[in-house]
This record gives sequence, structure tokens and C-alpha cells, in this order.
Amino acid sequence: MERVELLSPAGDLERLKIACIYGADAIYIGGKDYSLRANASNFNFEDIKEGCDFAHKLGKKVYLALNIVFHNEDIEGVYDYIKNVVDLGIDAFIVSDLFLVRYIKSNFSVEVHLSTQASITNYQSVLFLKQEHIDRVVLAREVSRDDIKKIIEKTGVDIEVFIHGAMCTFVSGRCVLSNYFTNRDSNRGGCAQICRFCFDINEEDEKFSMAVKDLNMASYIKDLIEIGVKSFKIEGRMRSPFYLAVVLSSYRRIIDAIYDNKLTDDLLEKELKILGRVANRDNSTHFYFKEADLTDQYYTGRQESSNQDYLGIVIDKDNHLYTINQRNYFKLGDEIEIITPNMDIINYKVDNLYNEKMEEITVANQADSILKIKIDFDLPKFSMLRKKYLD
Repeated sequence: MERVELLSPAGDLERLKIACIYGADAIYIGGKDYSLRANASNFNFEDIKEGCDFAHKLGKKVYLALNIVFHNEDIEGVYDYIKNVVDLGIDAFIVSDLFLVRYIKSNFSVEVHLSTQASITNYQSVLFLKQEHIDRVVLAREVSRDDIKKIIEKTGVDIEVFIHGAMCTFVSGRCVLSNYFTNRDSNRGGCAQICRFCFDINEEDEKFSMAVKDLNMASYIKDLIEIGVKSFKIEGRMRSPFYLAVVLSSYRRIIDAIYDNKLTDDLLEKELKILGRVANRDNSTHFYFKEADLTDQYYTGRQESSNQDYLGIVIDKDNHLYTINQRNYFKLGDEIEIITPNMDIINYKVDNLYNEKMEEITVANQADSILKIKIDFDLPKFSMLRKKYLD
């Protein structure tokens, strides 16, 4: 049986590699041009080539976002750019402007996926795209469960939906708030996330916010598989490697358990706890069962802080001496967890700690420093240390 695809974002080459080894079936990236996440590090041609080679060796695919809303001046050079990245090994393009669909399908043997930026919400639009030989449609985030099901039944086109991450306050990203507030074009990669701002509304220091909660569909993955969705997309090309590793491995365990008939309430509850710890915002299912309402949104703002659970990542090993790139504070005696690309979650008590010169230390308190730890069991590269999530 062909299993549903788990699709991960990656803002740079490191994140692409993390996504590949932590359970993604495919990874979507942006180049230096024509991508809606201009503030991500993004990929130059050399990175694209290395990323495609790395992914393909593991049987994974790489999709390139070419999904800005093109103005006349943006078109110059795009055809040469497409040819160049096809030669580098890209498996599919994610586009929002329809002129690119016909051009790519007429000239290259790669897939074309229509971006959520195109705001597709009905089966007639998908049938039109089918005539243009579109390979996949990423539905607008505002589409309900019943409409997803109807679109699949009436078109037979492969459908991709978002299952986790930030939601746009406006119609699948079609927003000009950033243009007016900061002179940065939301639809050409410059979104300043004005919808996350908290605004003063009077002298009594009352606030107003239009920010929406994050999406979390973990409890309904089985339902989405049963109605025929082909790809599950996680949002977040700006997210950290730790976020990607945790979210991907959780959804990987859920998806595999469903296909292996091993999904239990206990397993799902455990994964929901893990996903809840790594997120910065509350979450909901938004439009899946109903029209979104006040329960899906913040109206008075919300203070967000960076996640402090990520303690470090294994970047090298020499027998059982592991080199750690430290990210947050921890110390001798702490009981922590180690997550691995093998989907293991290992309880571990920190009983030794060395600096880069192999001098004994008791506290790791300098972010981004290099540490050494002796561990008497095998860990793959890119294993991650985190605060203890599970009892």
C-alpha cells in the first residue's frame, strides 16, 4: 500500500538533512529568488545540488517553492532559473502563478504542485488544473473536511493539506498588511507578520490582536488518510532544526502506527504531549470541522518566548565520546531525554561533561558552545538532547 507522504519544510541545508533523517518523505525548500520566505537562509544552487543528492540517496524527494505572486519585473530570468534547478535534481516545483504550470509541464519532466497561495477551495478549480496536467494541488487552509473529501472524490487529483504549524490570519497568505505597515510585499517573500502584532487601542493600555492559533491535526491523521489525502504538509521554513526533528518524528510515529494498526489512545496522547511542548502557541483544528471562530484566535495578544527545551545536538563522535553543539542550559545530574533519527526516545542522566579542551565542567551555560559527553551506548549523528518530556 502506498503510504501518505509526510512533507517537511527546510530553510537551509542543515534543516533539510535533519528533515530527511527524522522521518520526512519529502522536503520543500526555497531558493534565493522567487520564494515566499525571503527571510529564511534559503538555498543557492550549490545547496540545492547537495540537498537533492543527500535526499535522493535516502529515497526522499525535494520540492522547490517558486510561489511568489509574480509581477512583470519578476518574470525576467525565471525560465533560466527553472532550467538550472531542474538540472540540479529538483523533483517538483510548488507554484502559485498559473503561467508557470503550463511552461514547466511543457518543457520539463518534473512535477508541478499548485501552492496554497492560489487559494483553491473547490473541485471545479481542481478540474481546470487537471486539464493543465497539474500533478498536485495544495488546498487553501480554509477548506473543511467535507470539502476536502468532495474535491478528492470528484477530481482524482493528488491533494496536499497542511497538518501542523502557523496559520495565516488572512486567506492563505493573500495579505497586504505588511505592504502598508513596512513596505515589504507579503506575496513576494517579505511578510513582516503584522498579524502577530499586538496593538494599543486606548490610553488604558488595552490591547488588540488578530493573531490566530497554530494548526494541529495529530488527532485526525487517520481520518485524513481515509478520505484520500496524499500529502501531509508541515509549516515552517523558519523553524529550528529541533522543532523539525520533534514534530516530524511525532507525526512519523503516528502515521506508521496507523498503517501498522498499532495506533492507540495512549500513543496518541503521548505524541500530543510532545507536540504541545515544542510549539510556541496554542493550537486547534481551525476550519476542518467548522468555521473558525474566537476559540481559534488571540484577541488580546500573547507573549511568546523561545523554546528552552532544546539542549544540544550530536555533531560528531569518537567511539563513545560525543561532541555536542550546546543550545540551552543544562548541568551535571540533570535527567534529560535523547531523541534519535531512529525514532528512539532515550532517558539519560548527565553524569559527565567536558568542554572542547576535554576539561571537566559541571554546567553547560554558554549557548552554541562545543561540549563533550561520554555515553556508553551508540547514538547516531544528529541525535538531540532535550529536557525531559515524558515520565
